[in-house]
Amino acid sequence: MSVTNFSWRDGALATRLAEIARAADDGGLDGLWVADHLLQADPYGARPGETEMLEAYTTLGYLAAVTSRIQLGTLVTGVTFRPPALLVKAVTTLDVLSGGRAMFGVGAGYQAEEAAAMGLPLGPVGERFDRLEETLQIALQMWAGDETPFHGTHYQLEKPQSSPAPIGRAHPPILIGGTGEKRTLPLVARYGDLCNVFDIPDGGATVRHKLDVLRGLCAEIGRPYDEIEKMIATRLGPDETADAFVERCSAFVELGVDHVGVITTGPWTDAAVATLAEAVPGIAALK
Repeated sequence: MSVTNFSWRDGALATRLAEIARAADDGGLDGLWVADHLLQADPYGARPGETEMLEAYTTLGYLAAVTSRIQLGTLVTGVTFRPPALLVKAVTTLDVLSGGRAMFGVGAGYQAEEAAAMGLPLGPVGERFDRLEETLQIALQMWAGDETPFHGTHYQLEKPQSSPAPIGRAHPPILIGGTGEKRTLPLVARYGDLCNVFDIPDGGATVRHKLDVLRGLCAEIGRPYDEIEKMIATRLGPDETADAFVERCSAFVELGVDHVGVITTGPWTDAAVATLAEAVPGIAALK
């Protein structure tokens, strides 16, 4: 479940966010994601003037405190928003304070209007992907406890340190956002634990193609394709029932998808979260 819109108008924002998060946690959903933007970028904003946007990692810390089981992450953090060591520290802090529930969602970034409005750096596309790869390398080095200097093209760290370490595993699962075949999917093959494809209304042709490309890239570097979990981003329809959603998910499973990331039109409602929770047993039976 992905929260992209914080414009609740029926009560205090913090209260509504906590209620939605607890409902997702209690309802058996696997993951709770938030968008990492400073300006609202909801692709399905339902009402004029929906502008409320929360900073992602502060929000995830709050969500960690009001939930107990669900995994937490950004979908996804633009790599230019924070220096790599600061970003790794934020994700690690979330992991430690949530009891090992952090996920690391990261991408090259793309919002030129937001960057210009808020004074954020956003270099050329090629440079952003170079920075993304160096950030992934730094993250894995820090999480491995390797404090040797890192000298990249864009980042210089003389003694990268990560203490405390992530809880119960080598590092939080890494999700690399995007499906570009020249730069993104090769990074997924080399560094990712999850990939994120998109629910395009073409009978699954695009998803099949992207996953076939990823499979080939994994073969080229000798990495088992099945090590990477596949997530598809989709939208819950305003009147969609739990049974109808389960039926859609059955088609995703046939495509080789492991997880479904769901957004909704406008802010999440109690009814929409309840629909997902009702669908959980049926989705689990598909696996």
